[in-house]
Amino acid sequence: MVMKSSVEEDEGGWGLGIPEKMRNNANWVDITQDFKGACKELKLGELLHDKLFGLFEAMSAIEMMDPKMDAGMIGNQVNRKVLNFEQAVKDEAIRVKDLSLPELIGIVDTCFCCLITWLEGHSLAQTVFTCLYVHNPELIQDPALKAFALGILKVCDIAREKVNKAAVFEEEDFQAMTYGFKMANNVTDLRVTGMLKDVEDELQRKVKSTRSRQGEQRDPEVELDHQQCLALFSRIKFTRLLLTALISFTKKETSAVSEAQKLMSQAADLLPAIHSTIQYGIQSQNDTTKGDHPIMMGFEPLVNQRLLPPTFPRYAKIIKREEMVNYFSKLIERIKTVCEVINTTNLHSILDFFCEFSEQSPCVLSRSLLQTTFLIDNKKVFGTHLMQDMIKDALRYFVSPPVLSPKCSLYNNHQAKDYIDSFVTHCSRPFCSLIQIHGHNRARQRDKLGHILEEFATLQDEAEKVDAALHGLLMKLEPQRQHLACLGTWVLYHNLRIMIQYLLSGFELELYSMHEYYYIYWYLSEFLYAWLMSTLSRADSSQMAEERILEEQQQKGRSSKKSKKKKKARPLGKEITMSQAYQNMCAGMYKTMIALDMDGKVRKPQFELDSEQVRYEHRFAPFNSVVTPPPVHYIQFKEMSDLKKYSPPPRSADLYMAASKHFQQAKLILENVASPDAEARMMCFSQY
Repeated sequence: MVMKSSVEEDEGGWGLGIPEKMRNNANWVDITQDFKGACKELKLGELLHDKLFGLFEAMSAIEMMDPKMDAGMIGNQVNRKVLNFEQAVKDEAIRVKDLSLPELIGIVDTCFCCLITWLEGHSLAQTVFTCLYVHNPELIQDPALKAFALGILKVCDIAREKVNKAAVFEEEDFQAMTYGFKMANNVTDLRVTGMLKDVEDELQRKVKSTRSRQGEQRDPEVELDHQQCLALFSRIKFTRLLLTALISFTKKETSAVSEAQKLMSQAADLLPAIHSTIQYGIQSQNDTTKGDHPIMMGFEPLVNQRLLPPTFPRYAKIIKREEMVNYFSKLIERIKTVCEVINTTNLHSILDFFCEFSEQSPCVLSRSLLQTTFLIDNKKVFGTHLMQDMIKDALRYFVSPPVLSPKCSLYNNHQAKDYIDSFVTHCSRPFCSLIQIHGHNRARQRDKLGHILEEFATLQDEAEKVDAALHGLLMKLEPQRQHLACLGTWVLYHNLRIMIQYLLSGFELELYSMHEYYYIYWYLSEFLYAWLMSTLSRADSSQMAEERILEEQQQKGRSSKKSKKKKKARPLGKEITMSQAYQNMCAGMYKTMIALDMDGKVRKPQFELDSEQVRYEHRFAPFNSVVTPPPVHYIQFKEMSDLKKYSPPPRSADLYMAASKHFQQAKLILENVASPDAEARMMCFSQY
């Protein structure tokens, strides 16, 4: 592809040096003048492309001479000689012993910034390994710097291992390549934490020895030395606590997760001291790389330039030290939240936990820690529970199927047991996949939710067949009980949740144009939430029917004395209420969008290559794989939403009034929710 530039190129820039060997083996023709002549025929900004070089090739091509795409350009912008660690030590460009406190503080802070930049999706070669000291910590003689360099390598290694094991990252989230660097694997985790603790104890003694005493006149130099010792002590202790917490996540016992939570709380207490002492470290100097890479003792942003792959590298901008403390604060809070997952025992609660955690758009490390804490070695939930048992408990909680009730004749029936065990085993994989999907970034989640609907559609079909088989068995043994639509209701519930989440994520990702809002809100209010409330009500009725049968059986075995009945809380009551509120919200938004369109307030595109039907079908395409609920096709939607079927047809003022009533109804529902969670409070108070 050739593009006419507004800047006249230097005549000497067109020449290419052709090696002598290539000159002799080929018949070369000089086309420089022809090429320049053809370029002059192009107008400013005009493009020319060949049929073999289309849009795909253009998007995959590297734009040469652009520093953000051409890795070699950064090297051309500096005049200094680029040295590796051994060369820098030999030339005395950096020191490996007798480093001052400001130098140590500055190096540690910059390493922290590089670590965070790596966790945000850049490569190790452009972030952590721009610090020469981590290339070979064995050569470092300063005990504090050596312990820290080993500690930061261990943090990177464990983080990389966790992210790889969880497998919830994409190329834009994380780069796991180590480029052949050693990750301190020759030193044990225990040895590194011990070295950090020794340095920490030594610094603590210095802090105590330089502490001010009551009534003593303070020497400014001693005070400065005290503050610098305290600053380095806080950083070394923070590194040890972070490393020890990550090591805890590698253990299989759930008690280790609780230990990690305590360590994170201790680390959080150190952050104010780190933030207030940033100025004590040596500061980086700006060079011709726009100040995006730190240039200071021990750091060389170009040292790994030749290790980068021959594709356009991501332009790595190392975050500032002021932002570093804020990032660590949020990371610690996320890790502490991850530790709380072990307190949830019900599969539905776990799914809600993962959804809520994902809504915060957490970093790849905290997402991965949550995944590996939930399913240890892809075998047991929290390392103790089988996934099949969790699914059975979820079924009992949601729909109370007779086959899982000890008081039912099917409970010990071998054929019924085979049916339910086979079904639960088939459920394990889709539900593990669903939980894993919530570990991906928000944009990737939507795509994967669309695909997993196919698996749940297959599961729905199996659930209905198993229900029918169990009902047939139960009718022979206990004619007064039934087993219709128990398992099917539960799978349908999860199907509907996935479909609703898929549509709502489109708003979060800003995928819809405003003129599309009305049919998205219609699909949610008139179809999906209506189906969801019907499904929840059916499950609620099934629970109550099962409870009545159990109570009757218990009363037969008791004396004729009447016992007072305690009113039991309905497990699904709150979810039914919240679904009603959401349905009213969506119905209100649908009528508002229709009214705005009638008043000419919604801009619509001039459809040329597509139409509203094409867009509608594209938005709901993943739902075509689902049998229940059946997808609403565009023609059906137009018929069902046609206002002309009303007599007289509503005006915009009528629709605004109807929308207002929906919003008011949603507000009343949410205000009456018992013990509202953060989501209910936010909807109630921020929207109205």
